[in-house]
Amino acid sequence: MRWRSGVAGLGLALVMAVASGAAPASEPATSGIDTRSGLSIYENFRAGLADPACPADASQRWQAHFATTPGQLATGPEDSLALFGYVVDAVRAAHLPTEYALIPFIESGYRADARSPSGPAGLWQMITVTARNHKVPIRAGYDGRLSPVDSTRAAVRYLKTLHGMFAGDWRLAAMAYNAGEHRMLGVLRRNGQQARDVRLDELEGVPRMSRAYVSKLQALTCVMLEAHDAANWQAAMDRPVPRLQAIELPGDVERVREWASQHGQDAAGLRRLNPAHVDGRIARAAGQPARLLVAAPAAPQGTAVSPAGAAGGSR
Repeated sequence: MRWRSGVAGLGLALVMAVASGAAPASEPATSGIDTRSGLSIYENFRAGLADPACPADASQRWQAHFATTPGQLATGPEDSLALFGYVVDAVRAAHLPTEYALIPFIESGYRADARSPSGPAGLWQMITVTARNHKVPIRAGYDGRLSPVDSTRAAVRYLKTLHGMFAGDWRLAAMAYNAGEHRMLGVLRRNGQQARDVRLDELEGVPRMSRAYVSKLQALTCVMLEAHDAANWQAAMDRPVPRLQAIELPGDVERVREWASQHGQDAAGLRRLNPAHVDGRIARAAGQPARLLVAAPAAPQGTAVSPAGAAGGSR
């Protein structure tokens, strides 16, 4: 496949050129941990796309904007690639197109601790009212928007609702995720169109930001697909990455480091993955389990491993 955008291709080339001259990223300790290749995460993403080819009219502006994303996955912090794998698993478990797994790149750069000065927080950048509407727990000492477990479950559940509401058209569902389903239903009604045979180019009244949302997702898909042709990118992605899963913590565990010590996992890494537990203190609500995103244990030899997804809705 040839690069559709010279700027996008240059962006990845520069990232990988820097990576090739740098010291290799440190690999996680994998003893007793279920790992998979970063390439297998990518192939799982690619296999789940609704539109598995870069559209001819994909925005070159947004391809240039996101040109470094594949390189960041390949050479950046391990957390980002592991989280991407977790979200891809959750999206695929819900039988949704993996274009939706790109949303956290737009919203937060795949940072679980991301906060916006205007209020949104977490991987999916939910505002407080949206989080509460979708049953993401927010209470003193705990903000579930910062939990990849709580927020991804909610986001995927909501996207599944939207996907069905808009006849399986991921573009309309993504616009509705950004603008709200009632607004997009109104746009369709005023244009005399139906979701199942929508003519997107003729749809008037779509908020500019919502139309740009689809352009960004299409551009991200393009740069992700085109990265596959770079041999050095494939080599950088072909490394073991922990498979993440959500667990319920025993009632006597009060800090992340306690669980990490008991199970031989890196406490600092678990704290980065679980910023909802402030300073590593486990925040519990009466009668509700406390959850933690951890590296899945290696399955006994000969045992099949099922995806550690978290089916779930947002915004």
